[in-house]
Amino acid sequence: MTIDEINSLSREQFVVKLGWVFEHSPWVAERAWGMRPFSGLSHVHDAMKQAVNSASKEEQLELLRAHPDLGTRARVSTASGGEQSGAGLDNLSSDEYQRLNRLNTEYREKFGFPFLYAVKGSTKYDILQALERRLGNTVAEEFQQALEQMYRIALFRLQDLIVH
Repeated sequence: MTIDEINSLSREQFVVKLGWVFEHSPWVAERAWGMRPFSGLSHVHDAMKQAVNSASKEEQLELLRAHPDLGTRARVSTASGGEQSGAGLDNLSSDEYQRLNRLNTEYREKFGFPFLYAVKGSTKYDILQALERRLGNTVAEEFQQALEQMYRIALFRLQDLIVH
């Protein structure tokens, strides 16, 4: 899609076309729509980030919780599945899978939401190292880190969607 096509969409059309960018959270696109007209991809991304940043802490937490655990064999969105596959998370050895599962559990128990990591361009080893490292963060630090990773995921998705 071009930016002109995006700017011409009704609110409902915009939510249908971009509502998936933030995992299972079309409200982000719905709130960002009002910031049109967009000058380009980065403006769309900034508007979506602003929608999240102006949301309540509870809404932000629910948004983080809408993401799947990385590397799990649970049902994930098409976008998440493709991203994880590209990082090799669909091809873990038994030991790697058990390690990732254990770390995901520790992370979720400590922080109350899944580990978020923009996997594009990373390997399964990068992801495992980041997960171990970020387990040392405070809840406040990790909440902010998770939001930043979610914004990176959204940017990658928008880059795949919008002609720029």
